[in-house]
Amino acid sequence: MNLTISGHHLEVTPALREYVLTKLDRVTRHFDHVVEINVLLTVEKKKEKERRQRAEVTLRVKGRDIFVEQSHEDLYAAIDQLMDKLDRQVMRHKDRLQEHHHASAKRLESSAG
Repeated sequence: MNLTISGHHLEVTPALREYVLTKLDRVTRHFDHVVEINVLLTVEKKKEKERRQRAEVTLRVKGRDIFVEQSHEDLYAAIDQLMDKLDRQVMRHKDRLQEHHHASAKRLESSAG
C-alpha cells in the first residue's frame, strides 16, 4: 500500500503525520484491499470568518477511487470528520462488493426451488 501525506501552505509535523496514520488504521482495518492513499492537508488563505483548515483523502481500491474532503477551523477536527466520512464510504463500498456476490447465490436458490 502506497501512502502519501502532504501539506499545502502547511508543514506536516511528525505529530500530525502520526495522528493521520492512527486514524487511517481504523479505515484500513475494515477494508484491506487498499492500493494507494493520498492525504492532502491544506490551510486556506481566506477570510477569518470562513473555515480555514481542509483535509482531503483519495483512497484507491481495486476498481474504484474514493475521494473525501472536509473543512473545519481546527485541522485535527477536520481530520476526525474526514476519517468518519471515509470510513462510511469504505464500508459502503465493501458492502456493495459483498452484496454483489451474495445476490447471485440467492437467485440460484430461488430458481432451483
